[in-house]
Amino acid sequence: MILIKLADRLHNMRTIEYMPQHKKDKILSETMYIFIPLAHRLGLYGIKSEMEDIWLQHSMPAEYESIKSKIELSVAERGCAIDEFIQPIAASLTQAGFRFTITKRTKTPYSIWRKMRDKNVSFEQVYDIYAVRIVFEPEENEPERIQCWHIYSLITQIYLSKTDRIRDWVSTPKVNGYEALHCTVMGKKGNWIEVQIRTTRMDDLAERGIAAHWTYKGASPSEKEMDNWLDNVRDVLENPDVNALTFLDDFHKELFSSIIYVYTPKGESKSLIKGATALDFAYSIHSEVGNKAIAAKANFKLVPLSYELRNGDQIEVITAESQIPQREWLDFVKTPKARSIISDAFKSEIKDYLKNGKKLLDTKLKELGVEPKSRIYIKLAEAYELGSKEELFSRIGAGILNLNSLSKKLKRNTTSKWVRYWNLQFFKSSDNVNDEKNREAKRDINKSEDFLLKEDPLEKRLSYKVATCCRPIPGDDVIGFIGDDQEVTVHKKGCAEAIKQAANYADRIVKAKWNKHTILSSLARLTLRGIDRIGIVNEVTQYITLVLSVNIRKILIETHDGIFEGYIDLYVHNLEDLEEIIRTLGQVKGIMTVSRADILDINENTGNEK
Repeated sequence: MILIKLADRLHNMRTIEYMPQHKKDKILSETMYIFIPLAHRLGLYGIKSEMEDIWLQHSMPAEYESIKSKIELSVAERGCAIDEFIQPIAASLTQAGFRFTITKRTKTPYSIWRKMRDKNVSFEQVYDIYAVRIVFEPEENEPERIQCWHIYSLITQIYLSKTDRIRDWVSTPKVNGYEALHCTVMGKKGNWIEVQIRTTRMDDLAERGIAAHWTYKGASPSEKEMDNWLDNVRDVLENPDVNALTFLDDFHKELFSSIIYVYTPKGESKSLIKGATALDFAYSIHSEVGNKAIAAKANFKLVPLSYELRNGDQIEVITAESQIPQREWLDFVKTPKARSIISDAFKSEIKDYLKNGKKLLDTKLKELGVEPKSRIYIKLAEAYELGSKEELFSRIGAGILNLNSLSKKLKRNTTSKWVRYWNLQFFKSSDNVNDEKNREAKRDINKSEDFLLKEDPLEKRLSYKVATCCRPIPGDDVIGFIGDDQEVTVHKKGCAEAIKQAANYADRIVKAKWNKHTILSSLARLTLRGIDRIGIVNEVTQYITLVLSVNIRKILIETHDGIFEGYIDLYVHNLEDLEEIIRTLGQVKGIMTVSRADILDINENTGNEK
């Protein structure tokens, strides 16, 4: 079933260019949110990489084309250098008696884009663009792991190894069964190159993933872990949480989470997501072990069920026949399997909590003069740092959450702050405008047509709201969502929250399209790094304000050991303006890198930094 779903999704991605935009956005977000991490966990790297590249190509076409062209140029310039790099390795392996093949490849556009984004570096600063793969026929009389390390020793006799980049997945395979030894070495021309070392069996598992898993039954030390993980996926799919969206979020977290390994008292290995607790471990053994658990021992020391597991822990679960699942367990379990089983035990009780909690909240809101609406529930859930309005109702109904601070929570104002380009006068978001005609017009939004993201300088407002999680500016590739209040909120297409919303609420997607912005400005952040010299900060700020006539909101520069680094928050009309500023500042003497960064430390209540 899982493989059929993945095959169908891959076909959808391959034909996505023929779909209408609103369906495109839905398919792309669902694929990034669920199917790509699922393919990764199943070891289907070919499918995963193809879907990632298609996602980038259609979500951020400009970035995709730029990276693709740079890869092609780099391959044309350095292709021969890789061949020269391979020759002495091949000669050494031949002399040592290995039967092998060596292939070369470059990173995919998506993997480069992600590294550039996560590490905030340019294409030129991604040093391991190239990789060389060695696949060899192992000798039967010697463990494969030892033979992999033998090849590594031969390579490092020729090239310098970057030891902090060694990835030993032959000693401890990934949970999806992937085995290989990765190392990064420096070529003769000063470029870092990744080398992957695999046996033919490992290569087959890596290329065909789960499809090859049972071909080598008994050959891999990760066989039991793969079977256990597949059992977990099956349990989650067959026993979804009472709330479908909660289930989807939990499943997503399960797919994306890092893996730790813990052990039973008999030394049996168990893989769990990072952050899992002793109770998660109990449920991973059997549902009844979890239901009857009262405490645990971690490395022979008594710990509570909420104890967060650490890699290498040896865990013993202590049970009692009188024990039953507790409502508060849902506050600390992390795995979908544990959450699903506990929730099943409280289905009828949870329904009552939801009903009573909503009733109590509605009564309190009316006492405060606030009309109960879905958007109010969602805002309150965010204010109480909860995942959904259902969780808000449930906690109120169960008596876990009291409403003493409700009035303070309601006063939180999360509207976007906008300014005039010249005098920093703040503008109101469209949700603060009491214009009934405009509100009526917004109720007629046609999701199949373009929704124009435009400014109204006379009314000092925008036709949309800006998502505070990613803060897009005019010109960014964006996706829009209709809220319960019929307002359209725009996110960057690569924003994790946007991907989550599109996967969960596909019916709310609108085709957002930028109109020209000439009066109102939006906040952006640039990070800078370079060689410190007297007056460079003054030179940069004067150039921005006097020459480019751009207002600076905040500047933070630190210097150490002759190097300066920091950021500048400034107001720009659109992406084109920002890119021009980046190009110009990059030419200032002493500045080595200038790049755009996300703004994560703005307090939206006051407009001041935390």
